[in-house]
Amino acid sequence: MEQKFEIRNATEKEVEQILVEWSAEEGWNPGLHDGTCYYAADPKGFFIGFLGDEPIACVSAVAYNHSFGFMGFFIVKPEYRGQEYGLQIGKAGFDYLGNRTIGLDGVVAQQANYMKSGFKIAWNNYRMKGKAVTSPQIDPEIIPLSDELMEEVEILDASCFSISRPSFFHRWVKQPDHTVFVSMRKGRVSGYGVIRKCREGYKIGPLIADNQEQAEGLYQALCSSVEEGAVIYLDIPELNKSAIHLASKQNMEKVFETARMYVGHVPLLKMSRIFGLTSFEIG
Repeated sequence: MEQKFEIRNATEKEVEQILVEWSAEEGWNPGLHDGTCYYAADPKGFFIGFLGDEPIACVSAVAYNHSFGFMGFFIVKPEYRGQEYGLQIGKAGFDYLGNRTIGLDGVVAQQANYMKSGFKIAWNNYRMKGKAVTSPQIDPEIIPLSDELMEEVEILDASCFSISRPSFFHRWVKQPDHTVFVSMRKGRVSGYGVIRKCREGYKIGPLIADNQEQAEGLYQALCSSVEEGAVIYLDIPELNKSAIHLASKQNMEKVFETARMYVGHVPLLKMSRIFGLTSFEIG
């Protein structure tokens, strides 16, 4: 008897365990605590497809507000690919987001399929890989994130993402196994960066700064918070040439590529300030 393919919302435990484990199997190297942070962004925005009791497909479709959403975690177990299960669960996420502008970071192999669904490429992203070099001297204007600075940093994050995402932001900057530094200039927040532990090494993201000098200062401070020689990943937008220059100066190499794609209005982002994306899965 043929089993029926059924799709339902994922629980927080499933987001943390199943979706993140699957992304690790795809070679995406998630952060150790990404699942709970992603779930906080939109508890209704994660879907799992089952054949009987077996989960075989997943997708995220996070509704940040009434006008913008972001899709990711689009995975079908290898043995079930090519059987339209991916189309069905992708449609479930797409339908959930409705008429919102939708963003995603599409891997090269799937970009043509996303275009068939109406997505258009806005820019390319590069995942860069390097090694942590600790610095004995950190810029005195780069300091740990404090509660007093939280609101100002959240506003900065929103300016480089196009909208505020408070539920996600507060979980992201307070997750275990992470460090957050803030760059101060003339008494105001001019940048911030987060480094988190992953299954392999660490990822820095987001990394936001007024200019390359400040971004480099944040990068050095974040690297100095982990062990010397640790593997470091940084996802940079191709449009920010200063970010590419920063990665080159840090002897990082490109290991992966995606395209930021949108259906609907493309947000006006301050690309010159984005030196590291938060995550390919969440935007």
